[in-house]
Amino acid sequence: MHAFTILFILAVLLGLGLRLWLGARQIDHVRTHRDAVPPAFVDNIPLDSHQRAADYTVDRARFGRLEYVFEAIVVLVWTLGGGLAALDQAWRALSLSPLLTGTGVLLSAFLIMGLIDLPFSVWRTFVIETRHGFNRTTPGVFAADLLKQTLLMLVIGIPLALLVLWLMQGMGELWWLWVWAVWTVFSLGLAWAYPRIIAPLFNKFSPLDDGELRERVARLLDRAGFRSRGIFVMDGSRRSGHGNAYFTGFGRNKRIVFFDTLLETLAPEEVEAVLAHELGHFRHRHVLKGMVVMTALSLAGLALLAWLMQQSWFYSGLGVQQPSTWMALLLFMIALPQFTYLLTPLFSWRSRRQEFQADAYASEQTGSTPLIHALTKLYRDNASTLTPDPVHSAFYDSHPPASIRIQHLSALGR
Repeated sequence: MHAFTILFILAVLLGLGLRLWLGARQIDHVRTHRDAVPPAFVDNIPLDSHQRAADYTVDRARFGRLEYVFEAIVVLVWTLGGGLAALDQAWRALSLSPLLTGTGVLLSAFLIMGLIDLPFSVWRTFVIETRHGFNRTTPGVFAADLLKQTLLMLVIGIPLALLVLWLMQGMGELWWLWVWAVWTVFSLGLAWAYPRIIAPLFNKFSPLDDGELRERVARLLDRAGFRSRGIFVMDGSRRSGHGNAYFTGFGRNKRIVFFDTLLETLAPEEVEAVLAHELGHFRHRHVLKGMVVMTALSLAGLALLAWLMQQSWFYSGLGVQQPSTWMALLLFMIALPQFTYLLTPLFSWRSRRQEFQADAYASEQTGSTPLIHALTKLYRDNASTLTPDPVHSAFYDSHPPASIRIQHLSALGR
């Protein structure tokens, strides 16, 4: 067996073992603390809500462990099991041009992976989310969303795949710089187009018409020096009972979006505090910094791929005997996450640090108390566990644990 094959198998098994261990820690820790509300929330979150959040967290964690095992099996079947090689040979048998063959292999691989994941998506939506009172998606809406997502993938994916493969085959040794430039432009274009073109395909967006809230938001935006294309309410309740708020787009095409479920739960001053937190990300340029980091990582990744494409062991070590640009791309996208999984805590730590910075900004703008009240309601209504396992949280969580976050806000003293 090739050394790289052994290394790949070890990476898959190590990642699976770590995921299962972290999931078991989360389940045990949440269940152990199920019968007592943490002191910071005892006056605002009743025991039955805390227990509901614990049960929801445990349910999702158990199902997640099953997914991890299945995903590891799929990765091994695709690669060492000969799945990708068989798919490649099926397309080669059609005697199409290399560009069409490669595009066909790429898109069919993504479609097959989507079909493989479909039963898990159905179970999450119609069993777990329904069991805990969050799902509002009908089978018709679910099917329509799936159809739209598939069509979007084809409409966007076909020309992008053709262009990338053409550059990989025709631009010499520095093809990866050309692909990186195309990918960067594509990512920026997609971020710009998402709020105006893509998001409205799935949800309805209405201008915010609440008088008091709109005035509060307008004054906050003026203080922050933030300009956007509008403040919108999204019909999130059509699919889920979870509440949220977010910014989307960039440049002059920025939008502020509130879920209707959020506005039903929070008072105007609490919504203002949530928005101030999001503005904190804008003020600290977290989105821009994230884009810079991802752009740099994509450049490094493509440079690595350019080198790996020239190594015969990269293909044979992953179960492919006939090298090609498209197989190199597919193998890279499947193999890389197996080797970079251990970097997850680093990105999680960076995200939590940014959340603390955004909280501090919100405290300066609206005071800590409204944001504390808003977060407490969101923890309660979204059934977010108040007692995550510390190791699991440090590894995965993009936001600080609830108790630590509230303690941090209270210490700001505003």
